[in-house]
Amino acid sequence: MGVILIAEKLFDGERILADVAITIGDSGLISAVGGGVSSDAERLPGLLVPGFIDIQVNGGGGVLFNQEPSVNALQKISEAHSQFGTSAFLPTLITDSFPVMQQAADAVSGALSSGVPGVIGVHFEGPHLSEAKKGTHEGGFIRSLSHEELSLYAREDLGIRLVTLAPECVSVSDIRKLVSLGVHVCLGHSNASAEVVEAALDAGATGFTHLYNAMSPLHSREPGMVGTALIRDDAWCGLIADGHHVSTGAMALALKAKPRGKLLLVSDAMSLVGSDATSFPLFDRVVTREGDKLTSSTGELAGSHLDMIGAVKNIRDWCGVELPEALRMASLYPAQFLGLGAGVITEGARADMVLLGEDLQVNRTWSLGREIYRRN
Repeated sequence: MGVILIAEKLFDGERILADVAITIGDSGLISAVGGGVSSDAERLPGLLVPGFIDIQVNGGGGVLFNQEPSVNALQKISEAHSQFGTSAFLPTLITDSFPVMQQAADAVSGALSSGVPGVIGVHFEGPHLSEAKKGTHEGGFIRSLSHEELSLYAREDLGIRLVTLAPECVSVSDIRKLVSLGVHVCLGHSNASAEVVEAALDAGATGFTHLYNAMSPLHSREPGMVGTALIRDDAWCGLIADGHHVSTGAMALALKAKPRGKLLLVSDAMSLVGSDATSFPLFDRVVTREGDKLTSSTGELAGSHLDMIGAVKNIRDWCGVELPEALRMASLYPAQFLGLGAGVITEGARADMVLLGEDLQVNRTWSLGREIYRRN
């Protein structure tokens, strides 16, 4: 029959309901919502919501994926982010050498086959980026797309594959090739003109990595990547709602410009999330945390110290987004972008769920029906 839980309150992705039974099957999918329940079913006080899906996780729990591309590292990152409601994520490797990319791919494959909770694929953020908009990425590793990298991106044992690239650095034909291989292509770290961005979208790119950051800005006579991202209703945009990468005014503009469902909350989290450390090495630099801001020793922002429940709270508190919509931005919309059967608590969906208490405190997290975090 499966495991039956009774939610005091349930947000199914659309509505908030009271006293609802959820049955989780052996496959880790939800087999029923509602219906009769047995007296020994576990009751869940608080608000049960769909689990958060983070498409940009560089690290957590003291581990940076670039520095430790292993299955064990992914387990630590999963544990770190589960306490903040993340039930599914894409481990993200920023620009690095090809051998490190291979190690990261093998780690993701191993994590998927061994069932590391939450790992659903991989995000390669680079190395095919613009030197002018590299941000904290290591310039010495930025390079053109090669046959060996195409072969790596084609690996079907990697689950969901996402590649962030600068469209002025990768041809339209290669973007089409990536899409034909089943790769999700996002545009970012780019100084491209609007014309070049439009061509990449028409070739099959579907999203933008961390809207506003490390991309050609909107000008009166040239929309740039920022303007094109806001104009194109068919494109998804990731948003780092930490108050450092994007101002509240810029967030409000994006919320007005983009159709509902096309803005995704992302963490862009580095290794310090879920850790007490205040600094870490990044290539030949040191990244230091002051409050919740990460700054490289060369002066630029270096990822974030944001987690997904923090992003939900911020977009609600700073921009007036109603809680149900803020939750969708962290769950349903990333699921729709990736084509993942999650982001809702309905029959047939992944049993990825988060139990929230007072002030949106994360009390429990499930991934594919398996409890992966319980507070205290």
